[in-house]
Formats: sequence, C-alpha cells, structure tokens
Amino acid sequence: MARRDASDLASRLGRQAEAVCKRYLGAGRRQGNYWQVGDVRNTPGRSMFVRLKDSAKGPAGKWTDAATGEHGDLLDVIRESLGLIDFADVAEEARQFLSLPHPDPEPKPGQHARSPAPSPSGSAEAARRLAAMCQPIGGTLVEAYLRGRGITALHGCGNLRFHPRCYYRPDELSPIETWPAMIGVVTDLSDKITGAHRTWLAPDGSGKAPIDIQRKAMGDLLGQAVRFGLSGDVLAAGEGIESVLSAREVMPGMSAAAALSAAHLAGIDFHDALRRLYVVRDNDRAGDSARNTLIERANAVGIEAITLSPALGDFNEDLRTFGRDALMAHIRVQLAPQDVARFMLLAA
Repeated sequence: MARRDASDLASRLGRQAEAVCKRYLGAGRRQGNYWQVGDVRNTPGRSMFVRLKDSAKGPAGKWTDAATGEHGDLLDVIRESLGLIDFADVAEEARQFLSLPHPDPEPKPGQHARSPAPSPSGSAEAARRLAAMCQPIGGTLVEAYLRGRGITALHGCGNLRFHPRCYYRPDELSPIETWPAMIGVVTDLSDKITGAHRTWLAPDGSGKAPIDIQRKAMGDLLGQAVRFGLSGDVLAAGEGIESVLSAREVMPGMSAAAALSAAHLAGIDFHDALRRLYVVRDNDRAGDSARNTLIERANAVGIEAITLSPALGDFNEDLRTFGRDALMAHIRVQLAPQDVARFMLLAA
C-alpha cells in the first residue's frame, strides 16, 4: 500500500468513523464523541477510545488503548479486528467498506491477465498463515532471547515459533519494517489456532527490538491462550509468555497457559478435566483484578484456585533478579503440598 493511498483511505474512513466502529468494533458502544470498546481486536470492555469527530485533540478515527498504550487509525482497526496480515488485504477491505473501486495492479513483464485480488481472511486463518511461515524455536533468536531472560525449560513449547522477518509498521504513514519475532500461537481448548502474538526481537536476540510497540496480538484471544505442555487436571495460567515460562522453569511438569493480558487472563476458558488452577499473577492492580475474577469463575464451577504471587513485578523479574533456586523456594511454599512432589520433583 502506497503511503499516500494509506493516508487517503484513513482519512475517508475517519469521515465515517462511527459506521466503521459499528462494523468492526461491534462489541463496543458510543460514549459521547468516542466509541468505547475493550481493545482494537473488538474485545468487550472500556479501555479503548476511538474519536468519532474531528476536534482540537485530533482527527476523527484516531484511537488510543489506555490499558496498553497502543494507538492508531481505522486502518489498524480493520487489520486487527479481522486478523489480517498483508496490507493489501487491509486496503481491499477498506475499499469495499467505502464502496471504492479496486485499483488495477501494474502488470508484470509478460503478464496479461489481472491477478486475482487477495481475499480478506478471518483472524484464525490469518494466524494460521502466520504460524505456517514460522519455524521451531530451537537454535533461533527466540531461544537466545528466552535464555537471556533466564528461561531454559523449553520442553512443550511447540506453540512458540520464530519468524525471521516479521512485518512491523510504526504508524500509518511509515514504511513497513521487518524484524525477527517470537510468535506465540494462540489456541482454544481443542488446540485450534485462533490468534497469534508477536514479540519483535533485536537482530542478535539480546532483547526486544528497539521499536515503540514491541508486542502486538492479533485474532480471537478471548478465552484462549498460548499453551505449554499437555492439558490435565492442574494448570498454571498467567498473563505474559515470559512470566508464565519463568514459573514453569521451577515446576516443569505442570501445564501452563499465557493469556497475554490481564483482561484475557480473567476470561480464560477451562478444560473439563481441570481441578486445580494456579493463577500466575502480575504484581499490579490489573493483576489483582484478573486474579479475583478468575478465582471467582473457577470456584463457581468447582475448580480450586490458588494464587502464585511474585516478589517483584512478575515471575520473570524474580527469576532474573534472584535466580532459579530462590524462585523455586518462593513458589514451593505457595503450592498445594501434593503438587510440590508432583510438579517440582524434576526441578529439585
């Protein structure tokens, strides 16, 4: 998509901002001069605000997610709500909404027939396409990145993958960049791919990429998670991938799930076989809220819920600050006694 074309489409969408929100952010509702919804992926909630009219604060169509700091325009809304990957698909969807003709592409040398336009794809399809373009993490920058954060127990991590050149676009007027990325494959309880989470990495795997937004999710996330290990009667569920893997570092026999945010952790789905749930909380207000909601939901269906609390901000911070042995001792006293022998024996 050319820069001028993107700017023109975003401007046209902004003039119909409320109609765009009703189509692509139907889980929200109008509040004064803003459309309010959970996030750009159309999750129910109230943390994201889309400006519906031009004002001194900015043009119509611009949005900000107060919970994550993400921001963008209505092209980003179309991309994320539908789970699109290619910007050509985003432009085509925007043109269809605006009832604009699709511009004919420049023919390649020797090409006479017009190539078929790409079809807009749903979030699950887009995530599957992204996952299919990735490779296992063994020997890649993802493994280097995780080991740099103290995470070495990488068994059962088939839902973590590596993409060497994952698209990144700072804003609607900037050219597309590519960075290596850790891809977390989001699945439902039947292991069907419903979404994906991208963490862009530095070229040497020493940390995250030096960009403004280092992580971004796409697809259907509500109730789903990036899952590690086989499901059973005990599960450790938390927010971030690194925090969950850090807790699993010292209880490697336990299955785990990263829901990717506090709001999505609160709404995670439960397997029928689940009998005890460990809530791997982050040490902040959002983590407290997610813990309380999740414990209430679990208890309502007969699942015992136990909180695992870090000493610092999250369990990866604990692991990197205090080391593996101290983290093991800290988590050991929070586990049910029968689970210490069952899940921490291998780490002893």
